[in-house]
Amino acid sequence: MKIIHLSAECYPVAKVGGLADVVGALPKYQSSENVTSEVIMPFYDNKFTQEHAFSSVFNSTLKLGEEQCNFEILTLDNNSLGFNIYFVKIPNLLTVDYVYSFDDANRFLAFQIAILDWILTWNEKPTIFHCHDHHTGLTPFMLQESYKYESLNAIPVILTIHNAQYQGWFSHDKVGTIPDFNFDNVGLLDWGESINPLAAAIKCAWAVTTVSPSYMEELKENANGLESLLASESAKCSGILNGIDTDVWNPETDSYIVKNFKKTTVVSGRKGNKTWLCNEFNLDPKKPLFAFIGRLVGEKGAELLPSVFDKALENKNISVLLLGSGHDEIEEELNLLKVKHKGSYNAYIGYDEKLSHIIYAGADFLLMPSRVEPCGLNQLYSLRYGLIPIVRKIGGLKDTIIDVENDGFGFTHDDVDIDQIVSTMNRATKLFEDSKEFTKNRKYIMGIDHSWDASAEAYLKLYQSLKK
Repeated sequence: MKIIHLSAECYPVAKVGGLADVVGALPKYQSSENVTSEVIMPFYDNKFTQEHAFSSVFNSTLKLGEEQCNFEILTLDNNSLGFNIYFVKIPNLLTVDYVYSFDDANRFLAFQIAILDWILTWNEKPTIFHCHDHHTGLTPFMLQESYKYESLNAIPVILTIHNAQYQGWFSHDKVGTIPDFNFDNVGLLDWGESINPLAAAIKCAWAVTTVSPSYMEELKENANGLESLLASESAKCSGILNGIDTDVWNPETDSYIVKNFKKTTVVSGRKGNKTWLCNEFNLDPKKPLFAFIGRLVGEKGAELLPSVFDKALENKNISVLLLGSGHDEIEEELNLLKVKHKGSYNAYIGYDEKLSHIIYAGADFLLMPSRVEPCGLNQLYSLRYGLIPIVRKIGGLKDTIIDVENDGFGFTHDDVDIDQIVSTMNRATKLFEDSKEFTKNRKYIMGIDHSWDASAEAYLKLYQSLKK
């Protein structure tokens, strides 16, 4: 079986969010003696591509409406990712220093056309196409409807929705950029009076998955306009919980953290990392340290964070550390708190991969007051490192975190609400003060298995069910 993953992101090549982590891990866990799992992604002009060598395996010209675009397929030399990865290089379109922009319709359509044009030349065709999010959402439509790709339309195609809030809408004026198809079926592209790649993919894919079972159910009620479509296509929809790459996220071997540790050394190991954090950010290591890691956007409940922190820090017995960016006004409010709560609060505005790992290894509680969380990976990383999550019961957070009051191991709240979040932080502080139970809990969560093994097997079973 040969699986081809199509994605705009893949860790460690290019990462904006959790999509990159999934695509950078799932193929590795799927590959075996009888399965080959490969990734095709755009070639960006970024730090990774500047520091690595590539070889050309194919070059041609694609047609984007009336425009001709030269493209090249590259492979990574000295590949150590654990799976084959290929890059679509289109100068002045994909070969830029960013992943997403305000007008990506042409960029990602050209990317998908290049992939299918290249695969037409293969002697041995793929067994499965696995498309990820709207950036590859026109592939199921083109495989089904475009005359050019008729020889490929018997290959099953899977769509995984990582975040349904983003759908890739563009005007019907650009319909001519899509390779010729039977115009009687143009309605497959339409949703909400625009071409909607995610909607088209839901209609045309053989199967649709989301990254947690709860998120799939929630999308039938809240999917940014796609609710009725997902309800009508529910027979081919399922939720498969994401895993994490336990080679990358391993406190015993993590080269980013200050002191490595395992379950039996969790107290001393986490103390070493917490001491570093508190020295670096002028915090008291004796106090429980609450952390937030993520984008400062509404989906994450970020606009409430300044008020949450301000109110929670009225309790002088806690510390708070934030790592994130994404909204100027929120960033300004968070920075202002540094003065008001000096010695108890600090923030790093931006993103730093090394710092994120040290926070997972050194903070005591992780805050995730999300409005939308299809799966969530941060809470899974935190469990692996013995960092106790405080989450809103939504999507994958609901599927993976059980409250201590229900014989669980984390803390949950029902709504994205300042008082609820602060109240839950207060409950967590009481656990911290019981050092015996706190240590017992940290050791327990480190033993919870959220590796990709079970999820990879679930995808393989889905692929097998679709093979003719």
